[in-house]
Amino acid sequence: MNVNKDLNYVFTLSRQWLWIFGIWPDPRIPLREFRRPNIRFIIIACTVCLYVTTPQMMNVIRAWGDVSRMVENFASANFSLLAFCKLIVTWYHGEKLRPLMASIMDDWMTSTSDWERNTMLKIARRGRSLSFRCCIAATGTIIFYISFHSLRLFKNIHEPHRHLVYRLENIQKSPTYEITYFIQLSGGTYSVLANYTIDCFVSILVLHVCAQLINLRTTLNNLVNELASKSISSTRFREGIAAIVERHEHLIRNAKTIDGCYSSVLFVHVLAATFQMCVITFQVFTIITDNLKVPFVRMIFLTFYVSAVLTNLYAYCYSAERLVAESTKMAYGVYECKWYDLQAKDVKNLMFIAYRSTIPLRLTAGKFGMFSLEMFAMTLKTSMGYLSALLTMRD
Repeated sequence: MNVNKDLNYVFTLSRQWLWIFGIWPDPRIPLREFRRPNIRFIIIACTVCLYVTTPQMMNVIRAWGDVSRMVENFASANFSLLAFCKLIVTWYHGEKLRPLMASIMDDWMTSTSDWERNTMLKIARRGRSLSFRCCIAATGTIIFYISFHSLRLFKNIHEPHRHLVYRLENIQKSPTYEITYFIQLSGGTYSVLANYTIDCFVSILVLHVCAQLINLRTTLNNLVNELASKSISSTRFREGIAAIVERHEHLIRNAKTIDGCYSSVLFVHVLAATFQMCVITFQVFTIITDNLKVPFVRMIFLTFYVSAVLTNLYAYCYSAERLVAESTKMAYGVYECKWYDLQAKDVKNLMFIAYRSTIPLRLTAGKFGMFSLEMFAMTLKTSMGYLSALLTMRD
């Protein structure tokens, strides 16, 4: 397999969509060209911001006092604002992400051992599995989102007063109305795709670091076993330990770079996911209790929408939980190898790795919290608490 095929296998659909959005951090592009904002990025970012986020935030203000309308407008504004933030952050930190992509390419090119490649493939399959789950939820959301609003457009095409996807101004004149409707529909689609692709991209970056930590732990174990069996000299062992320590520090820097680039927007993501689950559940509860006649297509859309929000959040929590586990296992790897068969001066060299591994690598939400499966459960619990408050305000 060449590097291009490896990257396609690891990043699946994320690579293509990030390229379409103009934010794929390709290290093979000259830096002077990379620094120029891509025209595709400018168009998509402006579409999401001006035609989806801004109108819905204005509609939240207009609907002040009407809880049901405020919640409905806030849900789409919240989701599109999150997509806009992720697009901006990924583009802004593109220069920092380029070395990460170069490192991933080097890892796939320099992995000559079967066990190294098998480990990378095993972790990559986990990332692909998460990506496909997010893809199914995103695809379902987009299909029913477009279906619902397309049916609404054809139903009201000859009405004297027609509504846009997101209320903007009193635009009724053709073809301005149709063009604006299509742009808003595209903006909503871009929001779903941007959230899906960037979430999968970050999760796969984290999982790749996990795969390299597993390989590093295995390399350390093999090196200690070789010295214990007198297959290599003490000098060769120290050179190997120095290379392992250097590689360990490189992986730590990569993990910190990912966290540094996305920590702030992930804080927004946790807040947004909490409110999204709250407001969507509120909408479903309102539909059921008030016996509202809602189109079947919209109900299916809400189902896929909930799935998309949950799977995207779960992708972060799973990959971050795996990162914590694999980074701390480096210390256990030192303990589990045959260090007791080594001389005291050689055992001391292992202490650098063991001591450094006591500090776990993390993916944080604005430095206020650490992503984990526990955070996933806490987010759901908090959103249900906010739902109770919303229902109280409504009553």
